[in-house]
Amino acid sequence: MTPWSPVDDRQEGSFRVFDVVRRRRKSPASGREADFFVLEAPDWVNIIPVTPDGDVVFVRQYRAGTESVTLEVPGGTIDGRDASARAAGRREMEEETGYTSRDVIDLGTVAPNPAIQTNACATVLARNATRAGEQNLEGSEEIDVDLVPLDAVPSLIFDGTITHSLVVAAFYFLDHARRTEPDLLPF
Repeated sequence: MTPWSPVDDRQEGSFRVFDVVRRRRKSPASGREADFFVLEAPDWVNIIPVTPDGDVVFVRQYRAGTESVTLEVPGGTIDGRDASARAAGRREMEEETGYTSRDVIDLGTVAPNPAIQTNACATVLARNATRAGEQNLEGSEEIDVDLVPLDAVPSLIFDGTITHSLVVAAFYFLDHARRTEPDLLPF
């Protein structure tokens, strides 16, 4: 299958976290044209901080989309001040939790919703994460920090405690990395 050909792009709205763009495209198979609406957003990162004791540093925060408080790993936007997804993950981890790590590795990248979003979400792992200071929260962020044993995470996913799909994907990447690289984490 061949991607549809660009006909026209028109910005319909610009908001703090994304732009709405109408993309007119032409089917290579039928020649038919159609409008698609997409959200153009910067790339994101999720970081899984694991302490030397084998606990994952989680954050709890209110999410307006689901009107709920969610259990997630630290994460956010990769922006111009970040040299890489690893750098952005380190920054987000420190801002949201006060934890740091010098040992951060890439685990994988997903497309959050390729039907309507243009961005990607990278997952990185912070080994030997330690508390180095206080949170440095921005804007409307109100975040509680929870330490959860790594081996408890699958149960939290299956019982519905962890519902954020990008966090579930992050732990899938970690599970795969641990199966293919047994020395990735010492526990």
